[in-house]
Amino acid sequence: MSDKQQEATSLIVEKIAQAGIKLVASLPDDWIAPLIFAIDKDDRFKHVPVNREESAIGLCSGAYFGGVPALALMGASGLTTCIYGITKINYSFHIPLFLFATLRGVIGDPRPHHISNGLYLTKLLDSISLPYLIVEEQKTISRIPDAFKHCIAMNRPEVVIFSEAVLRGEA
Repeated sequence: MSDKQQEATSLIVEKIAQAGIKLVASLPDDWIAPLIFAIDKDDRFKHVPVNREESAIGLCSGAYFGGVPALALMGASGLTTCIYGITKINYSFHIPLFLFATLRGVIGDPRPHHISNGLYLTKLLDSISLPYLIVEEQKTISRIPDAFKHCIAMNRPEVVIFSEAVLRGEA
């Protein structure tokens, strides 16, 4: 990991801790692998790797009822698979759910199999009125605690979406 990527990862981890997050459920994604590794090694968090995105949604939603601030961490395509669960469970029962995802398929992403994420992710979130914060510059990382507070205050899910450049420490 480059020094810039380490700096960006450390800043994100600090903002997660500052928000009061105690539990992080994650699924593998190459862009967020360094972040997952850093969270796993940090004693301030209980890290639970899961095998399905819906498991992260269920775990973090249940943690809310136990008074444990939680974060579900996944790639963009994983988030799109969770829309039914989010609208059925979190919206119906007013359960806040804080999520991190990747901003795939946009300009600069050379992977053609992620084009659908770039075309539909924000439109899909808009269509279900799911608030999101796009982090395309490192300075926006400082807004993570505010996004979490908003999620809790509104009793609704909220997503923070990271560009690859930010996760690599290049933006």
